Amino acid sequence: MPDSRPRQPDDHAADAAGSPLTLCGARLADGRVVDVRLCGGRIEAVGTAGSLSSPGARLDLRGHLLLPAPAEPHAHSDTALTAGGTGPASQHPDAIQRRATEAALLQLGHGATALRSHVRIGGIQGLAALEAVLQARRSLRGLVDLAPVAVPRLLTGVAGAGDLAMLRDAVKMGAGAVGGCPDLDPDPTGYAEAVLEVAAEHGCPVDLHTDGDDPVRLARLAAMAGGMRQKVTLGPCAGLARLPGGAAARAAAQLATAGVGVTCLPQGGCCGTEGRGTAPVRLLREAGVRVAAGSGALRDPANPVGRGDPLEAAFLLASQSGLRPEDAYAAVSADARRVMGLPEVRVEAGFPAELLAVRGEGLAGALSLAYSRIVVHRGRVVARTSAVREYCDSEADGGPGLPRQGRPESTGGP
Repeated sequence: MPDSRPRQPDDHAADAAGSPLTLCGARLADGRVVDVRLCGGRIEAVGTAGSLSSPGARLDLRGHLLLPAPAEPHAHSDTALTAGGTGPASQHPDAIQRRATEAALLQLGHGATALRSHVRIGGIQGLAALEAVLQARRSLRGLVDLAPVAVPRLLTGVAGAGDLAMLRDAVKMGAGAVGGCPDLDPDPTGYAEAVLEVAAEHGCPVDLHTDGDDPVRLARLAAMAGGMRQKVTLGPCAGLARLPGGAAARAAAQLATAGVGVTCLPQGGCCGTEGRGTAPVRLLREAGVRVAAGSGALRDPANPVGRGDPLEAAFLLASQSGLRPEDAYAAVSADARRVMGLPEVRVEAGFPAELLAVRGEGLAGALSLAYSRIVVHRGRVVARTSAVREYCDSEADGGPGLPRQGRPESTGGP
């Protein structure tokens, strides 16, 4: 079984992000083999293998592909890991905090060093779930960045007045963005207007759930978002793929003109409210929409087998949506960071030291068989997943000698 847990490298890499760490002999996506020196949470230098001095710890990455770390733009920490129980999952804040922490560590082990998580507010629970996720964020500081999105159920009419006040309180508590699902409100347009108003008041980004199957509603959303200074993202928008071609193309053009991003969920939907399938990624990209890919549900009732693995999301974009491996990986890394408002990451001097090393020689192989992974956050190794594949003897007599263990370079094992 793969072993994934927060840990330091075997050569005692420094505990503090300010201490130097040199990654040695890593292969980049362009084929170069390099050393990378990290210090102060950033990439200090990149040079040919063996060319950099190493005042601090060293980590041998020969046989690994070094990439900008993925980011998770669409998680659900408060409902994660609730599938398969014999009854309703506990909504006690301590239980939510434990689930949110475990889910974040699982996704960190997959490579995501920054997470945006949609958290429900309102009802009898009030802000308890948000406070639990914020507490999980505090406990994870230095391992992974967790940014909650406040998700009220209703915002219009008498029934929505309480949740609207609570949405403003959620931002003051520390929610990193405001969101929700306009499709579930009796007045979807009024709901979206309320969210955008709160975002404008507090200067925070907007991340809304919508299936995207109503072109009129999408056009209204695009028109409202076009005047916003804050980033506006919609997802998962699987319903766009079910619209007639012309209507989908017009909707994509409207979103692009308004600067609205889309987060698709190749591994499945979330919350049980959206239709199955994936947004028309190629159509959106061709229209100029920035498209990120997230994981959505992580083993909750909406997707009991959700894995929360950004490399699986990229694999599905490449295998099912026809994206090049480079574009598929960008959807879970550079484009995901962009819709989340995070700084750009490149394996170049001066950029944040948010990195993922996977066993393999090329990106296509990494998306196919990325079992072994080393995750770097703020300049230090924070998680390592190791996998070993072994074979028993063949029953054939006198046959060619067979390997007892898969080749690391081709199988993804260490």
